Amino acid sequence: MMLMVMARPMMRGWYTSIYSNLLFHSSPAKQAFVPSSSSLSNRPKASSYLGSQSKSLIMSQSASAAAAAVGGGGDHEIPRFERPRYVAKRVLAESQKEGEGANVRRSIGRPELRNLDPFLLLDEFSVSPPAGFPDHPHRGFETVTYMLEGAFTHQDFAGHKGTISTGDVQWMTAGRGIIHSEMPAREGVQKGLQLWINLSSKDKMVEPRYQELLSKNISMAEKDGVEVQIIAGEAFGVQSPVYTRTPTMFLDFTMKPGAQLQQPIPDSWNSFVYIIEGEGIFGGEDSTPVTSHHCLVLSPGDGMRVWNKSAKQLRFVLIAGQPLNEPVVQYGPFVMNTQAEIRQAMEDYHYGRNGFEKARHWKSEPLLH
Repeated sequence: MMLMVMARPMMRGWYTSIYSNLLFHSSPAKQAFVPSSSSLSNRPKASSYLGSQSKSLIMSQSASAAAAAVGGGGDHEIPRFERPRYVAKRVLAESQKEGEGANVRRSIGRPELRNLDPFLLLDEFSVSPPAGFPDHPHRGFETVTYMLEGAFTHQDFAGHKGTISTGDVQWMTAGRGIIHSEMPAREGVQKGLQLWINLSSKDKMVEPRYQELLSKNISMAEKDGVEVQIIAGEAFGVQSPVYTRTPTMFLDFTMKPGAQLQQPIPDSWNSFVYIIEGEGIFGGEDSTPVTSHHCLVLSPGDGMRVWNKSAKQLRFVLIAGQPLNEPVVQYGPFVMNTQAEIRQAMEDYHYGRNGFEKARHWKSEPLLH
């Protein structure tokens, strides 16, 4: 049945087209892309709010076990993988318009790669004022915003307001409902990554939670020409203190020319790489080099191998997560398990109930004049 968007006046009407190629999307209870041997192309100040005073996000027992399995161990010996991961699918993130005048390069969430359980979307954004992402709702998943350059300010209908700058991270669990804005905090071009992580059915209606992680508080490790910012998970024996309801690894690697890397990944997790800068060889040493703005879905296995044989530095993020194996029904900024739950989310937003009570009289404040 066709779902009609009942837009509230304060939404300015734009959210009916936000993430337009995600309307209307439904997936069964399995990952959207299942790498197989036959598909291998190269032989993948903490703060909380809304009823929570906790200084850290909730971590499940399964996440604890998975996090312990990641990294090189105390002696930092180079791991030897029994089943190294290869590139199973490659997607070029081409530029498109989103929000109000913003440019994004979308990799996950486009027709070639609808989702990769538990990941729903990955955008590399480039935004200059007055463009941005004005007031819009979310329900049923988490957003992770990682600033590569410049600064963005977040405002929400619970009264929270915060600015993240280069190297900072905003990790927001939308849960049962949030309305917020994400807008440039400075003149000039602001760049970053935004990742959407699905929540399990038992967590979709939790109270919203939020963390800001300043770059100076993000764990870092360096070895043999490779530097890594450890946003979530573990690398080189250093573990991030940050965990999510959906167990996730998020690592930002920079490799000098001539450097090589071997990074363990929990065997049962889905994983991908997004190349921010430079050119690298992923999976097998004789594989074809891949350049920036490509998303590489990795095959199953226990670890990833990378070589930088170019004359310039290589920068990429490695992201992995434990699959939920649940149905995904998505209508723009709402992600649930059934179409009935999507209809309920739209009604709740329209009538201001079940998590959207504060929406009726809220509007974000302008930032730049």
